Amino acid sequence: MINNPSVAVLLAAHNGIRWIKEQVDTIFQQKDVDVDIYISVDVSSDGTYEWCKELDEKNTQVKVLPYGDYFGGAAKNFFRLIKDVDFSEYDYISLADQDDIWLPHKLSRGIKFITDRKLDGYSSNVIAFWEDGRESIIDKSYPQKKFDYYFEAAGAGCTYLFKQKSIQKFKEFLINNWTLVNEVELHDWMIYAYFRALSMLWYIDKTSSMYYRQHKYNQIGANTNLQAYLSRLKKINNKWYSHEVQKIVSLLKPYSKENIIFSRVFLIINFYKLRRRPRDALVLLFMNILGLFK
Repeated sequence: MINNPSVAVLLAAHNGIRWIKEQVDTIFQQKDVDVDIYISVDVSSDGTYEWCKELDEKNTQVKVLPYGDYFGGAAKNFFRLIKDVDFSEYDYISLADQDDIWLPHKLSRGIKFITDRKLDGYSSNVIAFWEDGRESIIDKSYPQKKFDYYFEAAGAGCTYLFKQKSIQKFKEFLINNWTLVNEVELHDWMIYAYFRALSMLWYIDKTSSMYYRQHKYNQIGANTNLQAYLSRLKKINNKWYSHEVQKIVSLLKPYSKENIIFSRVFLIINFYKLRRRPRDALVLLFMNILGLFK
């Protein structure tokens, strides 16, 4: 008898009582894998921790980490999960939000890609959905570019799946650079950048295996309308974006094989290597030409 691959799912939660049960149910409905869920709950006021703790006491496949720390965002919560969970005995590690819906083949599909292509990391597109019934594909699967990892994530972190030995390397990096890594605001961007900077193989799947819930509490939601896109342009204009790039570049410089100085001239000449989607690359080019990026 062939054993199913084992997967540790790291789930970050905060005031998610409205959605977390459905998310957990769809994780346990995954086909052809053996799953354990590790949950870290940011300080919450709606009973999320109490619900998770009760589930922990009933289900040996659920483990809730000690409660009481205030993280203030998903990134610090996920970094805590990666640091504190001992996942050395699992075959694969996956990240999960508290409010999405996974299709039954989400993990097994990702594992097949990792196995067939000898990957270190995997992510995918998602289907964004709203309470009014609208749905929209969020396409992050444009061809990877030479430096895209310094300028964007590989899609939503809730699609991320890693080979255990590969994420173990990131865990060591995280522990050794704990304070500085926690200054990065987007965990999915930081993780993707580390993998790519160390020349580890990553694939972004065009097919979505999950529904990505949209609501007013999303830290980062779907960029599907003009207002959302203008909000992202504002982050470039107010230097938030360039500051995040600088944090990641500085953190990875000792580990990367690329010795790059991201001068304005370099960014303009190499604009097509900075973002996967052509439109985004052009926006970044114009921002650099106008001096709005750095």
